[in-house]
Amino acid sequence: MFSHDRIWAAIDALAERHRLSPSGLARRAGLDPTSFNKSKRQGVDGRQRWPSTESIAKVLDATGATIDEFFALSFAAPNGPALPQGAFPPQAGTIPLLGFAQAGAGGFFDDGGFPAGQGWDVVEFPASPDRKPGVYALEVQGDSMLPLYRDGDVLIVEPGAQVRRGDRVVVKTREGEVMAKVLHRQSPRTIELVSLNPEHPNRSFEIDEIDWIARIIWASQ
Repeated sequence: MFSHDRIWAAIDALAERHRLSPSGLARRAGLDPTSFNKSKRQGVDGRQRWPSTESIAKVLDATGATIDEFFALSFAAPNGPALPQGAFPPQAGTIPLLGFAQAGAGGFFDDGGFPAGQGWDVVEFPASPDRKPGVYALEVQGDSMLPLYRDGDVLIVEPGAQVRRGDRVVVKTREGEVMAKVLHRQSPRTIELVSLNPEHPNRSFEIDEIDWIARIIWASQ
């Protein structure tokens, strides 16, 4: 039986086989680069989203894989979506870890703000990572987030999660700036953020200036 998880696992494994991220695989197949992002695999209403047969056909054509190979890949990860092995070590009980300074560089995230690429470390996760697929950790560097977060604290964030006013979030701008703030207000055109450190100014951005936003769900302190 082909489940939602198995089909997406096959796409992830096919991308890994060709040393591509899911976004890179979509581009090679002539699809929208965000077609296979993890944020596209579930609707805002919680319903599962499936890749179309046309998308799968284009991927097979672009990679030279057969339908039999694709089906075999779909059964290679019986416990859910396969994480690209080139992205970070798939160790049980751990999630990928990156420093804030590194997070501003390119290549560590896909278009939806999910982990991608190489160079990630790992850190123990205090709960089962299967319950929140795509979560990762950022290590605080410096004192810009005092008094709430200190240098060396680890923030675990959930990309793609719905955020509301008052949530603590990590935001990355299209210029590569990464910051942890409190969401004050978000409209269709702008986003307003309150600084955790009173010595640092609050920030306001146009929506098209934001690359992604992820909710902080846990912090080691």
